[in-house]
Amino acid sequence: MNSTTQPLQLQLDRARRAWRGSPMPRFFAWWGGELQSLLPAGWRNRFGGGLAWYLLQLEGDEWTVRKTGTSHVLAHWSSQLDPASQQVALADALRGVDAEDLRMALCLEPNHVLRPRLNLPLAARDNLQQIGAFEMDRQTPFRVEQVRYDVREVRAPAPPGRFAAELVVVSRQTLDPLLAKLAASGLQVDAVDVSFGADRLGANLLPTELASRRKHPRQRLNLALGVAAIVLLLLSLMQYLHNREAALEQMRSEVEAMRADAQQVSGLRQQLQDNAGAAGFLAERKKRTVSALGVLQDISQRLPTTAWLERLSIDNTGQVGFQGQSPQAARLVDALKGSTVITDANFQGTIQVDPSTGKERFYMVAQLRKAAEAKPKAPAAAGSAP
Repeated sequence: MNSTTQPLQLQLDRARRAWRGSPMPRFFAWWGGELQSLLPAGWRNRFGGGLAWYLLQLEGDEWTVRKTGTSHVLAHWSSQLDPASQQVALADALRGVDAEDLRMALCLEPNHVLRPRLNLPLAARDNLQQIGAFEMDRQTPFRVEQVRYDVREVRAPAPPGRFAAELVVVSRQTLDPLLAKLAASGLQVDAVDVSFGADRLGANLLPTELASRRKHPRQRLNLALGVAAIVLLLLSLMQYLHNREAALEQMRSEVEAMRADAQQVSGLRQQLQDNAGAAGFLAERKKRTVSALGVLQDISQRLPTTAWLERLSIDNTGQVGFQGQSPQAARLVDALKGSTVITDANFQGTIQVDPSTGKERFYMVAQLRKAAEAKPKAPAAAGSAP
């Protein structure tokens, strides 16, 4: 491990320790077992894989193999056989076990190892091997070069700011001959551990240089399946977003349609309210003011035939506003001075020339005379406006 990958390895080790210390592994193990129990037996045998640890022990002059967690011996053979015969014996004992899931551990007798307990600071979790080498002289009668060792964290009470660990030590004089026998017989192991009842302790005393290099033929398939799962997840997320956007757009259309209907209903309601009081309001206003028809008639009679009105409005205060076009808009003030219906006629704003007709566009305001002041006699007009 070089200096560039060491920080990443430390982070991975911390993540693994945090994962192992959490309740999630036990939960997933229970959940996986419950799901497997629902599958048919044939499917469980085919897909119920995972790491399968088998324990190899030397009892006297014979090798024995059993599955971890059980005391039943699957096979035993003499260590004096030739390598081919020993490999055949081991293969017969492990027939039916997937080679990629198979893991073999050489187990030592508990009386061959030392297991002193340690209380280490929390910061030492990242350097357990170095801590083990430092504690070797203090906890054991051996030096580091005389032993194979491993340091593992254990579940035990510890003072605040510290954690409990165990230093597992075996003399090289005990382990190296066993490893030499394994090498001579052509048998490979993935770990060297200590027997712990029908199981293994959980340490690994195998030197790094002797660890077997395994091939993973399913790794490429698992990688492809993982990529396919991620792609399908992204596609499902994109489809979900597309569906939500389509639903949102449909809701917007419906809201716009409902808003238009609401505006139409509001307009009809307002029109109904206006019509409800229109009769009395118009009758009262007719008594107080000159009728709009009379105003329109008076103005149209006084305007020259070359001028016309585009808009006429009369507000509640009696102000009359009218807009139109005339070749000579400035003369309209004089034409309206003698009106018996309106008074104080003046231009509002500027007079502009309409580019489409060539006439002058004007807007005039005047004050409506009261009904009592208005004279019924209409003046002679130059002609009615169209």
